[in-house]
Amino acid sequence: MTSLLEVSGVSVTFDGFRAINNLSMQIDAVGLRAVIGPNGAGKTTFMDIITGKTRPDSGRVTFGEANLSLLDMNESQIARAGIGRKFQRPTVFEAQSVRENLAMALRDKRAPLDVLLFRPGPDTETRIRAIADEIGLTDALARPAGELSHGQKQWLEIGMLLAQDPRLLLVDEPAAGMTPAEREHTTALLVRAAQDRAVVVVEHDMEFVRRLNCKVTVLHEGAVLAEGSLDHVTQNKDVIDVYLGR
Repeated sequence: MTSLLEVSGVSVTFDGFRAINNLSMQIDAVGLRAVIGPNGAGKTTFMDIITGKTRPDSGRVTFGEANLSLLDMNESQIARAGIGRKFQRPTVFEAQSVRENLAMALRDKRAPLDVLLFRPGPDTETRIRAIADEIGLTDALARPAGELSHGQKQWLEIGMLLAQDPRLLLVDEPAAGMTPAEREHTTALLVRAAQDRAVVVVEHDMEFVRRLNCKVTVLHEGAVLAEGSLDHVTQNKDVIDVYLGR
C-alpha cells in the first residue's frame, strides 16, 4: 500500500532534551495505526510536528502523492491539506446544538466569503445527518453540546473533524474517561473512519488498543522501538523492559 505520510530522520530538542530522536515512520493511505509508549516517549511531539505546531531541528515530513513538505507549511495550511487532529480534551461549542456544531465544521471548509454568506441547504442537512448517523448522535442533533456526556462530546468532535473530510486523522487518547459502552462505540467509530482514510490513535490503554486490532508503533525516547501487531510488540523484550514492565 502507498504511504500517505512519511517521517524521515526527524529530531527535535527542547532546552537540551531530545524529545524526538532521528524518528522515521510511514503511515499508509488507508487504515488504523496505534502509537503507544511510556510518558515522555515523544507521542505528543510527533503529532505536534505533523500538524505544524512544532518545528523539528532536522529531517523531512512529507504528505500525499505530491510529497508535500509539511515543514514548509503552517498549521492552517496543513489542516487544509487534509490533516485533522483531535486533542484529548473535547473542544466543542457547548452552547450550540450538535447540528450547529456539525454545520460550522462543514462551513469551515469554505472560503471566508462563503462562510459569511453560508446558508445550510438540503445537501448540508443530508451531510449533517450522515455524519450524525456515523458518530451515533442522530437523536441528539437538537441538543446543546454542553448537555452531552464526555463520550458523546468526543464523538461530536470526531464528527466535526470528519466533516472536514481529512485524509489523515490524528486522535489523542480517545478512550480516556469513557464508560465501557462508550469505549466500545468509540472503537467501532474509529474502525469505520479508517475504512477510507488514515487514522492514527495515540493511546495508553492497552485493552483499547487491542480492540482496535491494528498495527502498533511503540515509541521510546523519541524513536521507534518496535512495530507490528499488539501481540508482536508486547512480546518484544525491549518493549517489556521500558514500557510494559513499569
